[in-house]
Amino acid sequence: MLRSMYSGIGAMRNFQTKLDVIGNNIANVNTYGFKKGRTIFKDLMSQTISGASGPSGGLGGTNPKQVGLGSQLAAIDTIHTSGSLQTTGRVLDLAISGDGFFQVAESVNQSGFTNVRYTRAGNFYLDDEGYLVTSDGYYVVGFAAYGDVTYTPTGGTSMTITLSPTPEDIAQSQFNFTADPPVYNGGTINVSVPSGSGTGTGSVAVQYKPIKIPKEAKSINIGQDGSITYVDQFGTLRWAGQLVLAKFSNNDGLEKAGGSVYTETMNSGAPILNFANVAGIGSVRSGTLEMSNVDLAEEFTEMIVAQRGFQANTRIITTSDEILQELVNLKK
Repeated sequence: MLRSMYSGIGAMRNFQTKLDVIGNNIANVNTYGFKKGRTIFKDLMSQTISGASGPSGGLGGTNPKQVGLGSQLAAIDTIHTSGSLQTTGRVLDLAISGDGFFQVAESVNQSGFTNVRYTRAGNFYLDDEGYLVTSDGYYVVGFAAYGDVTYTPTGGTSMTITLSPTPEDIAQSQFNFTADPPVYNGGTINVSVPSGSGTGTGSVAVQYKPIKIPKEAKSINIGQDGSITYVDQFGTLRWAGQLVLAKFSNNDGLEKAGGSVYTETMNSGAPILNFANVAGIGSVRSGTLEMSNVDLAEEFTEMIVAQRGFQANTRIITTSDEILQELVNLKK
């Protein structure tokens, strides 16, 4: 009798956990980028009354006799299937169509990042200085055009000038040329600058930098590869930077850290960093947001199953109690 009672108690605890997960899923049905949870059970140890035996003495073999001692929690999975994309028409609302995560972090002196986290929620904003941030103020990780550039015109002498703030600015303000679109190439941004006397090429080493849009920009555009451009006050198209996304070998190994962000763990693997549409990472869709992947019909069904499972296990306890009471009454 005691075994059945303890089996029922353990199962009730498990179903309570399942209901907690379901409740969290339903609470986040309208949370952008939210990934639903799933509760998995497994059986607990079994008590062996008699073991198996092989054929012998003219008799066949026998199977083991075991009494199970209940169930236990096996896993609480995060289901990383994509949610549907909702059109918002707002340029700074971004969604990833496919695999990958946006990187968000705290900034260190505007020259690097710390406490990098990962999210599918792409509702981004510009702060009062023009930096691209999340609703919690974390900087969106990407490459931005700052630093020194080495420029070598054809047949000329190399020179080092300060890149401020974009490769196009070097070409136009320093040389009065028009630069080709910058291309990231393994840690450098390559810029081709055609001139009347030949073609010069420049390259700048890049780090992660907060991406800044000047306050006087007339419009902003974000491409499917995560490149960010804007039209300045003079009507010239400028390059502001490019988002760097992350991909993991095991998304299920990521740990939820609240605020719709994840942190890497030993089981998620190190992030694979690259641009959108590269190395299996999905494309960036401006003007859209990824909805939660919670299915209300599925959650309500699971809620009913959990409720009935909980009720059934309370019956195990009450029935065992009634039998124990009958044993006590034998003395009467």
